[in-house]
Amino acid sequence: MKDEMMEKIMGEVMKKMESSSQSDEETVKKSASKSCASTEFVGSCELGKTIGLVIANVDTSIHGLLDIDKKYRSIGIVGARTGAGPHIFAADEAVKATNTEVLKIELPRDTEGGAGHGSLIIFGAEDVSDARRAVEVTLKEVERTFGDVYANEAGHLELQYSARASYALNKAFGAPIGKAFGISVGAPAAIGVVMADTAVKSANVDVVGLATPADGTSFSNETIVFVSGDSGAVRQAIIGAKEAGLPLLETLGGEANSVTVPYI
Repeated sequence: MKDEMMEKIMGEVMKKMESSSQSDEETVKKSASKSCASTEFVGSCELGKTIGLVIANVDTSIHGLLDIDKKYRSIGIVGARTGAGPHIFAADEAVKATNTEVLKIELPRDTEGGAGHGSLIIFGAEDVSDARRAVEVTLKEVERTFGDVYANEAGHLELQYSARASYALNKAFGAPIGKAFGISVGAPAAIGVVMADTAVKSANVDVVGLATPADGTSFSNETIVFVSGDSGAVRQAIIGAKEAGLPLLETLGGEANSVTVPYI
């Protein structure tokens, strides 16, 4: 009887060891698939299928076609299939933390068939280490800025907030530099209109702009409002937009959960 019991125990131990070994191998394979020997590769993030790259010395012909100031011979590049807002707010933190300038921000119509945008952000720097650092900061911040993105099979809501807007937000959205700034995004666009109206009614904020599918977006199915003003007021406006939009989105699909951890 004791021998049978020992055999059972040893059998369970061996199974666990084999399972652990397979799990480790899968982790290594998964990690290896994300590594890259390219000198331009900085890193990647599964959130939004985001990639960070750097070019130490841009070719003169490409430099000219991108319309980059000649003093910026190095550039950092962040691109994503989905997101845009999270990446731009993350890039704004990168500009604050590094000696770089945001040269270009574009919102491609992508999102892998979703309702919104992808993103292309280019940083300029005189030193490649600054360009690389800006990309690294952006990749790190993206996990935070995806916190108030709520999605289900029908669409998504996105809320973003910065206590002090810098040059990335100014370039992308016309945010007043140094003031609190926030955006409310609703997709489908019909929900975004209600969210925009609620945001402005929720607090005393300045409306910097409004984007709709045919005016201000890359024909994406979104309505976006941009607000600025006192820090507390901007935050309250964005919270009001979320509270209005979330139950509406969930009438079209399942529960819309945050992508990471809410920060607003």
